[in-house]
Amino acid sequence: MLFPATLARFGVVDREKGEEAFDLAVPMMVTGGMRTLLRTADFFMVSLALGEAAVAALELGFQYYFVPFGLALAVSSGTISVVSRFKGAEEHARADLAIKQSLWIALGISLPITAATWIYAEPLIDVLTNDPKAIELGAVYLRIVMLSVAFRFWSMIASRALAGSGDTRTPMYVRLVTLPTNVTLNAVLIFGLGPFPTLGIAGAAWGTALSNVLAALIFFGLLLSGRFSVRFRFGGRQFAPSIVTEIVRVGLPLAGTRLSRTFGRFPFLFFLGILGTPVLAAYAIGRRIMLLALMPAWGYSTASSTLVGQSIGAGEDEKATDYGWQTLRLALATQLLIAAGIILLARPIVLAFDTEYVGLTVEFVRIFGLGVAGFSISRTMRGALRGAGDMRWPLYGGLVGTYLVRLPLGAIAVPAGAAALAVGSVSIPLGVTTLSLGGFAFDLGLDLGLVAIYAAILADMYVRAAFNTARFWSGKWRQVAAESGVGRAGEASETD
Repeated sequence: MLFPATLARFGVVDREKGEEAFDLAVPMMVTGGMRTLLRTADFFMVSLALGEAAVAALELGFQYYFVPFGLALAVSSGTISVVSRFKGAEEHARADLAIKQSLWIALGISLPITAATWIYAEPLIDVLTNDPKAIELGAVYLRIVMLSVAFRFWSMIASRALAGSGDTRTPMYVRLVTLPTNVTLNAVLIFGLGPFPTLGIAGAAWGTALSNVLAALIFFGLLLSGRFSVRFRFGGRQFAPSIVTEIVRVGLPLAGTRLSRTFGRFPFLFFLGILGTPVLAAYAIGRRIMLLALMPAWGYSTASSTLVGQSIGAGEDEKATDYGWQTLRLALATQLLIAAGIILLARPIVLAFDTEYVGLTVEFVRIFGLGVAGFSISRTMRGALRGAGDMRWPLYGGLVGTYLVRLPLGAIAVPAGAAALAVGSVSIPLGVTTLSLGGFAFDLGLDLGLVAIYAAILADMYVRAAFNTARFWSGKWRQVAAESGVGRAGEASETD
């Protein structure tokens, strides 16, 4: 492997550990990169077909899709943590049982969410904007895409279960089939190619929903086949309380982290909306472009979880620590190179979107680029902590980053006199011109505009990075892993 070998030659990483992390991370990078390209393609096609209002609607609808996505990520993170530790301890049957427990949890969460969003799609979008066209289109997208939530849950669980066993290539192969299918379906249904009708934003939603179903069916077939190091077993034991407890224990803080960030994103989008639909659309496009640079962090986060978790499960805490730091070094070296390329090419990339606000969108791309290092550190260290089953500090960092940093800075971006704000069709008189959070006071309506918005984006990323790095450096995650009862570090603990 040329890249980790080159870094090892310059003393950046240990070659053996760097190659292990890189081998696990690359398939996840490919998968994540393709997923980001898909989302970027959605925005590109919707922008061409329907214009800026539809782009804003897609961004708003997609934020609600992130609510169950965040919960699915939490459950699947519990899955990879538990499966990797059971595999490290060579408890293969219990690793398989953990997959079944994750599925039951996922169904209990996803089905009510689908029902609720089908009923309340329009009011949910209305909360975020007073643009009638954006409300109409956003509700259409939300109702349809949320039909596939349960299938998306299962795909993430199966993918993380395989990753926990050390297999990140099989999920990549599945995505190499389903993600291009998604792009093709979206193009056909958005523009009405061939014999298909022109569905516009509904076509983007149906393409995503159908590809989610396809991916879930493929993963289900693979895990039923018995050809992989983990499998789904129909018969035998259905419930294992201690495994469910550990999955929830690991996943709950991450669910809090994701949901706090998702729900915190809504008022931030509202602040962007006050600054104008062009700002909201430029943010949406710029963020999608920069996610291409941020995707390697997802791969290295998964690699870190697998390597740290398996080492802990085998009772090798020092090795687990080394894997965490080595993976971080590799992650930073990878992402900074990619970020530099995207920042340099920001303008020609943005021009492809045919947006009226090229300069504004380029600015957002470059601001996100400055935050790449913080994002990389935050996600990779979070992955290492997840492998140990220690997810409380990422939650604390997320809460501080969102509610004590990002939102107060976003609040002072809005124009002066915004002490009474309209949320959709509802006017909310705040009654004050100062927002107090955590003992700090922030004036609303200072009209700092994009300067405050840019500061909010960057500060949030680096606060999260500081929390996760400090926790891993403390070494206290080892005790958390030992107390979990999963793997050799906790083999004296309660069993099922």
